[in-house]
Amino acid sequence: MTAHRLAVALLAAAAFLSSAASAPAQTRGATLDAIKKRDAVACGVTPGATGFAFEDERTGWRGFDVDFCRALAAAIFDDGRKFRIVQLAPKERVPVLQSGAVDVLVGGAPWTEARDAGQRLLYAAITFHDGQSFLTHRKLGLASAKDLGEATVCVPQGTSLELDLAEYIRQRKAQLKPRPLPSLEEAVKGYETGVCDALSAEATVLYAERARLPQPEEHDILPDMISKAPRGPIVRQGDDQWFNIVRWTHFAMLDAEELGVASGNVDEALKSETPDIRRLLGVDGDHGEGMGLEADFAYRIVKHVGNYAEVFDRNLGGPLGMERRLNALWSKGGLFYAPPMR
Repeated sequence: MTAHRLAVALLAAAAFLSSAASAPAQTRGATLDAIKKRDAVACGVTPGATGFAFEDERTGWRGFDVDFCRALAAAIFDDGRKFRIVQLAPKERVPVLQSGAVDVLVGGAPWTEARDAGQRLLYAAITFHDGQSFLTHRKLGLASAKDLGEATVCVPQGTSLELDLAEYIRQRKAQLKPRPLPSLEEAVKGYETGVCDALSAEATVLYAERARLPQPEEHDILPDMISKAPRGPIVRQGDDQWFNIVRWTHFAMLDAEELGVASGNVDEALKSETPDIRRLLGVDGDHGEGMGLEADFAYRIVKHVGNYAEVFDRNLGGPLGMERRLNALWSKGGLFYAPPMR
């Protein structure tokens, strides 16, 4: 990252920031105080991620990650419009977050130990389980990666994707034939033109690329994940209150889905006699107080943005035909399990 690019990003953020507090100066409550003073949550995103963060000329910023930013605004202000998006290139994300120019990265790199502990950052939650998979032709009728047999697989050259595919083949003594190509674009073209029988990349990338193919319905993303790439919002270390707000924003959306509370019925749900629903929506108890939020912060999130299923379907399920799979609730065969409001 050049000094010029970083300066541009910081200047763009400064237009709506009230201060330029550095990461070491952050103390408990400092982030929430700064957000309230500025009257907006500042979220860093990497633009252009299909389904996750993109700017529409007519409707503004949209996507799965953008909706999480809206959910934070709803929890704090009871207004899902009080957020600002700061576009960041991958190399800009960490220094801009550490500078205090954004409050949270809602579209960051996958969670690893080095990123979590080595850069004074905290992953507040996993909001999306990603990983490397395979795009194949539906006419082949493949149910899983083991059915690929001796298929030729296009993969971007010189990437972790190429390494993980090679490791998968080695460990399983698979007969797959990797076909490394110089870039993702060329790997996609290789698959589309029949150079390869399959394409291997992150599942999120495969769904996006499938949507761009002339006949998306003729292609499948296999359910196998040959690598783990959990993603979620990232905050600076040193402000436990803000960390908890970000984490429980995600948990509230999951709990709402599990309890059957959605944007369309949340007002009716206020009359529910179910204890878990009453606690979630702030009817009984005050589970926002410890985070500096109102008791009904979860009600606000669901009312303005929706539960997890609504956000997933709006941005990924409908537009990209993405299946929930690992991102389903634990009760439906997925990995998502949120603590209850108690």
